[in-house]
Amino acid sequence: MDKPTHEIEYESMLLGRHSHMTAPRTRRDGGHLDRSAYILLSRVRIEGPMSIRQLSEAFGLDPSTLNRQTSAMLRAGLVERIPDPDGGIARKFRITPEGERRLDQERSETVLGLEKVLTDWTPEEVATFAACLKRFNTDIERLTGRPWPRPADPS
Repeated sequence: MDKPTHEIEYESMLLGRHSHMTAPRTRRDGGHLDRSAYILLSRVRIEGPMSIRQLSEAFGLDPSTLNRQTSAMLRAGLVERIPDPDGGIARKFRITPEGERRLDQERSETVLGLEKVLTDWTPEEVATFAACLKRFNTDIERLTGRPWPRPADPS
């Protein structure tokens, strides 16, 4: 590979392939969350209730795509539709206690998987890797104009 960016491209592709190593396995309590539900629930948890329009702007996705995804989440009891708490016309999606529970469970299992992968890394290597991933993501967000809110303490 002639440039480091070529290696980053290739390793990013492999990272997607290896996601099953850290992703939770199917469980008896309804299975694991699919990727879109995991990401949508994470965003709604941080931002609070969001409308389809707000989700569309945040993700850069067509409202019809989000309608399908949120409909599946409604059926699974992960989110509920509520009147806009700020008095707006559009109804918003709020994460339910079941959605909170499933998101927490999924996140905990993912972190455990990552800890297995990183078991031989020093704390400094893990911190450096986390900082580089954060910078990579925030630079993408800056270029796309779609910043992602981050909790003060990601744990």
